[in-house]
Amino acid sequence: MAVLVFGKTGQVATELARVGGDDVVCLGRAEADLADPDACAAIIRDTDATGVINAAAYTAVDNAEDEEALATVINGDAPAAMARAAAERGLPFVHISTDYVFDGSGVKPWLPEDETAPLGAYGRSKLAGERGVVAAGGTFAILRTSWAFSSHGSNFVKTMLRLAETKDHLTIVEDQIGGPTEAGDIARACLAVARGLSGATGQGGIYHFSGRPDVSWAEFAREIFAQADLKASVEGIPASAYPTKAKRPGNSRMDCSSLQASFGVTRPDWRESLGRVLADLST
Repeated sequence: MAVLVFGKTGQVATELARVGGDDVVCLGRAEADLADPDACAAIIRDTDATGVINAAAYTAVDNAEDEEALATVINGDAPAAMARAAAERGLPFVHISTDYVFDGSGVKPWLPEDETAPLGAYGRSKLAGERGVVAAGGTFAILRTSWAFSSHGSNFVKTMLRLAETKDHLTIVEDQIGGPTEAGDIARACLAVARGLSGATGQGGIYHFSGRPDVSWAEFAREIFAQADLKASVEGIPASAYPTKAKRPGNSRMDCSSLQASFGVTRPDWRESLGRVLADLST
């Protein structure tokens, strides 16, 4: 299956290029700027690929509070335009979304069909994209994921390793819970879903995918330091003690059972994936 990927330098797009090999063509901003949705749609209309994955997005959660219009074009209008073009061509379209479409209340894992209620501009922009993809009427799958990390780009794992170089004690939020998800695992899930849609062996719709087990950011940090053999200690603090411009969901647990039922994709153990990432970073 030949797959056209929007995104090139982001965490998931980088892993799609790595795990997809010659079957994947990744387009960076120079080739496909999501701030120009019509141009992105035109690329799909002209492609020889047999499937499309959108792994590009506006991901600056705090900045989105001041740039909601731009975030909505990139995260909302562009995926909608891509999905319409893919539907015209009869191409399966896989779109990556986020746990931020929920309000983060409660403690139960979110189901794909649960009511959405974003807390901020980033979540609203991603929800707009989801609705546009659904409305396009083609063969699609929306993959909501959370807490992405990898050996490249900017992410929590690399931030913790950097901070531990100069600090022996860190205060990390402990009342936000979710599933850390390695970008390579997300990439493999996207490809599996795209192939399933292409072969009509999986049903389109909205799905969840995150690593297991669910933990707090503080617990995530402790595991990073343990595996990296770093002595930094972690003190858990409430999110209220670490204010950010954009409010983060407290509960990012996601029920991923429908993805396994439809495509055979199971939740990966993020602790094992973390070991691979740390090995990559050490080479």
